[in-house]
Order: sequence, then structure tokens, then C-alpha cells
Amino acid sequence: MPEALSKTFTAAGLLAALVVSGCSSGSSTGSSTEAGADGPITVDAGDTNCDVSTTQIAAGQHTFSVTNSAGQVTEVYVYADGDRIMGEVENIGPALKRELIVDLPAGTYQVACKPGMVGNGNRTALTVTGATPSAATLDENLSNAVDDYKKYVNSEAAALVDTTKTFTDAIDAGDMDKVKAAYPAARLHYERIEPIAESFGDLDPLIDMRIDDATDGTTFTGFHALEQLIYEKDTLKGTSDLAQQLDTNVEKLQTVIKDVDFTPLVMGNGAKSLLDEVAKSKVTGEEERYSRIDLVDFAGNVDGARYVYTALRPALQEKDPALVKTLDERFPALVDLLETHRAKEGEAGYVTGSPYVSYDDLSKDDVKALAIEVDAISEPLGQISGVVSGK
Repeated sequence: MPEALSKTFTAAGLLAALVVSGCSSGSSTGSSTEAGADGPITVDAGDTNCDVSTTQIAAGQHTFSVTNSAGQVTEVYVYADGDRIMGEVENIGPALKRELIVDLPAGTYQVACKPGMVGNGNRTALTVTGATPSAATLDENLSNAVDDYKKYVNSEAAALVDTTKTFTDAIDAGDMDKVKAAYPAARLHYERIEPIAESFGDLDPLIDMRIDDATDGTTFTGFHALEQLIYEKDTLKGTSDLAQQLDTNVEKLQTVIKDVDFTPLVMGNGAKSLLDEVAKSKVTGEEERYSRIDLVDFAGNVDGARYVYTALRPALQEKDPALVKTLDERFPALVDLLETHRAKEGEAGYVTGSPYVSYDDLSKDDVKALAIEVDAISEPLGQISGVVSGK
């Protein structure tokens, strides 16, 4: 068992230990009934199945009601061609239910259930037909929120390109100290926009894949391949080509992000996805397993989610002031707790380039406290999509 997993705790079912298991990539058989009735599309996410109540639906906004019938924590994705993520819901404990609201234009999709939150998952084909209903005109608050968030994402994408270049330039110069000083900054900017980056299923793995995703036909590449060489193997040998590829791919990401159709629903789903990512791999110490800068990634995910909430807050205040009151309390509590783990150079637990202590410096109680705060904000944050979509 990796050392990181020895510090993993369960907080109200959110943080089940990750179980590494093989997942079928074959489609399961669901109903072929044309969707026409109101109500959610049900998804039974089992250990070997992903049964969807209907596999033909009309274009538009749909709610997927997911029940985890598997014996382990699961996640469910709706993929377009090329495994582009249209929507996702993660960290669903056994016997629990979660909802996913997603806009789907006409086309072919796959619903993927991933027991253990690994692999390609059990998949069911989904066909969407007809013209997409005209989008409702956004009120001023929602329109301003979308504009603000689009600027934020594009700004972070530009910063990701710049900080990654600083990192790779240091690699090319053979300066290990500068390499380690530059790595955390690049990771921070990626983590702030992770759900948007992940929506590009063919590009994101080239940037952020972990060694678990590498197979005989898939080369380990991206940030974490470099991280392993630099921090675990303490070498810059073999990093030059990887660094060049990383520069190319983050530049491609910056380009394609400019064409993303941002909506309040995309924003709400993204904010929830960011906190799911914290629970899935940051608070468990699985993301930065060589550098141990997991709290930098944690902070980046929280920053991104908080920006979404701040942008949407005026609209949420009109529609659900009770939700705003809750999130106004929960975000500062989470941020304040994270701030207690800051470290400066020369202090115990300091990692070069990181404002936070090494994950290995956290006690079991520290990890448990962080997990509890993530759990406390996860459920109310998940309500944002329903509120802004009118569901």
C-alpha cells in the first residue's frame, strides 16, 4: 500500500480508499426506449455494469440520477467523441445516489461508470437526437458570471503556459534547483482550471496522466512523468523530450480553451468537480506522489471552485440565499484550515517552491480534518448546478 493511502480517511463516505481494479470497457445493455417523459435518466452504476434507463434522448438539458450499486466508490462520466467530458460526478460511495445535470446537443455519447474510480469503465452508448432547444437568455447576473469566468479561465491558461515554460526552460538549462522551484507554480495554474482541461479527453492525459494510466501502448508523459524523474530519481536525464512535449500540449490547451462554450451549468459542474478532485486525489496524497506538493494542487482546486462561486454568487443570492449563507461559511473554513499548513523556507516540512508543507509532514489528524472540511462543502457546492439551471 502506498504511504499516501495510509493517511487516507473516510469522511461521511466521501473518501473511500481507492481500489485499483480492472474495469470492463465493453458497453452494457440499457433500454432503447426513446426518452420523452419528464424526470431524470437513471443510471445503475455496478461493479460490472452501467445500466442507463434510456439510451435515446432528445437534445437539451438532462439530469442523470446515479445510484452506486457497486461494492466500492465509483464515478460516472458522460463522454462525447474522443472521450471529451460533457459532465461527471465523482466519489459516489456504495449505495449512495448523486445527480448530474448536463447539456447535450445531438450526437453520440457514452455513459461510463468507473468502480474504484479507475480505468475506462463499464460503458453504455447514448444517442441524442433533434435540434437543441434555444438557450434561455441569461439574466444580467448570470451573464456577468459567465463573462468573468471565461476571462479567469483564459487568464489561468495563459499563466499555465508561462509557468510551464519557466519550468521547462530550467530543465533545458540543467538547473535542478530552478526546476524544483518552478514546478509548483505550474501545477497551481493547471489545477485551477482542471475540469475545463479534463474536458479535452485526448489532450488532458498528455498533460496530467499518472503512472497508473500508463500501459504497454500508452507512454507515461506530462507533468507527472517529469515529476517522477526529478523528485524520485533525482535526475534530469530523459527530461528534455518530455519537457518539449509538455510545452506543446499546454499551448494547445490554451488554444482550445478559447473556444469552450461557458455556461452557468458548466461553471457549477466544474466547481463541484474541483472539490471532487480534492477528495479523490489531493487530500489522499495520490496526485503528487513524488514531489509531495499535494497541498498546492489542493489549493489550486479550491481557488478554482471559489472563483466559480464568487462569480455566481449574485445570481445564487437571488435564487437561493440559504445556499449562499452556507457556502459563505464553508469556503472560509476550508481556506483557513489549508492556511494552517503554510511553510516558509527553512521551516519544518518546507518543499522548494511550495507555500505549503510536504504532504508527508501532515499527521493523520491533519488529513482527517482536511477531509472533513472537503466533505462539509461538497454537498452544498453540488447544489449550484441545480440552482443555476432551474432544476
